[in-house]
Amino acid sequence: MRPGRNRGWLLRLVIAFSFAQGAVSMARPAVSYRALALGADERAIGVIAGVYALLPLFAAVPLGRRTDHGRCAPLLPVGVVLIAGGCALSGTADSLTAMAAWSGVMGLGHLSFVIGAQSLVARQSAPHEQDRNFGHFTIGASLGQLVGPIAAGALIGGPDMAGTSALALLVAGGVAAFSFVSLWRIEHRTPSMSRGGQGPRVPVHRILRTRGVPAGIFISLAVLSATDILTAYLPVVGEHRGIAPSVIGLLLSLRAAATIACRLVMTPMLRLLGRAALLTTTCLLAALLCAGIALPVPVWALAVILAALGFCLGVGQPLSMTTVVQAAPDGARSTALALRLTGNRLGQVAAPATAGLIAGVAGVAAPFVMLGALLLIASGLGLRQGRPAAGSVEPNGPAGPVGPAGPAGLTGPAGSAGPAGLAGSETVAGRDPTLPPPPSPSPSPSPSPELEKRRTGRGGV
Repeated sequence: MRPGRNRGWLLRLVIAFSFAQGAVSMARPAVSYRALALGADERAIGVIAGVYALLPLFAAVPLGRRTDHGRCAPLLPVGVVLIAGGCALSGTADSLTAMAAWSGVMGLGHLSFVIGAQSLVARQSAPHEQDRNFGHFTIGASLGQLVGPIAAGALIGGPDMAGTSALALLVAGGVAAFSFVSLWRIEHRTPSMSRGGQGPRVPVHRILRTRGVPAGIFISLAVLSATDILTAYLPVVGEHRGIAPSVIGLLLSLRAAATIACRLVMTPMLRLLGRAALLTTTCLLAALLCAGIALPVPVWALAVILAALGFCLGVGQPLSMTTVVQAAPDGARSTALALRLTGNRLGQVAAPATAGLIAGVAGVAAPFVMLGALLLIASGLGLRQGRPAAGSVEPNGPAGPVGPAGPAGLTGPAGSAGPAGLAGSETVAGRDPTLPPPPSPSPSPSPSPELEKRRTGRGGV
């Protein structure tokens, strides 16, 4: 089946992702509340939140390599089993060390599911549909982030914080298991290619040097770090400001609802502003709003800030996926997505641990100032994606980077087209993928002497 036909698989994938992400979004604040009930301080919360990303940090690239040369769908049920098991076993753990370990298992399951799902979207979407399909795919994540915190807030509370948070984790494990109901016929059946027929593996350092990939990775890292620290540290802020867990759950769900609204209107926003301007504007506004959470504002003002922040954060993840996929060399797109997820997990390890240290020294609101700085850097990188490379020519759009021809259609020496017949049309972040590529010069036999004279008289081509 050609990419772009029959999007029933995308609907089933969104449903499955909603349950899986809902379980994780329900479990993350429940883990924080249970750790607080077991005697954890702000530093310990940061360490437990960081361990969630530690195991995935080492597994992302091998899983991406496997997916580049095989099927994507088998990673989905494996991820669901690990998520459900990590949630349930976190609820039965009676020590902070055990909670951290099972939190790592939960993170590994989430990574497995997301690598398989993102690779499916990249592989089964036509190039001009990728922004839209990645946006719809991430709606599943936002739906889970909307429902999960509300359910956690409804279950957690009262004098027995340890018992109610354990119940929330067990329920989260059951929610994850519901993902299995839509994991059927989700991958198109195509003849599998042997590894030898796909050429040598593209080295990781070459993928990371491709223009657009590093920026996409960092933007995704900054946006996910903001979402992650919001989920892990807003309960701590609520404890210090006397805000009930049920209200914190509603605030987190309000942020997720605003993210869904953003992704529903992403296509017209892209037509109006373009990818680079949209990334830059939303990251800059998100930086200011994150810093605003550090202010001692009333609950209603905090709700307004979180709603605006959720809308701005809704742009970064799907557009960074498209940027990385379209910049990556052919045959290495799943690996490039895995590198993006590795960057996410590095952020999820470093950001909560750093946030814990900052919170221990400067107070629980200080980590949000750190997030503002990260998003400010991300906005600068988004702006750079809209600028052409030095020395490039822009007849119908930015030209690709000058260098050796590559399998992804990168521009060759002196602006010659790569093997894919493109002139950098989809390898530069910020160009609308719906536009046709600039026409490449058709090959011709040796020119006649008269034609050569005419060319030389005009100064050459």
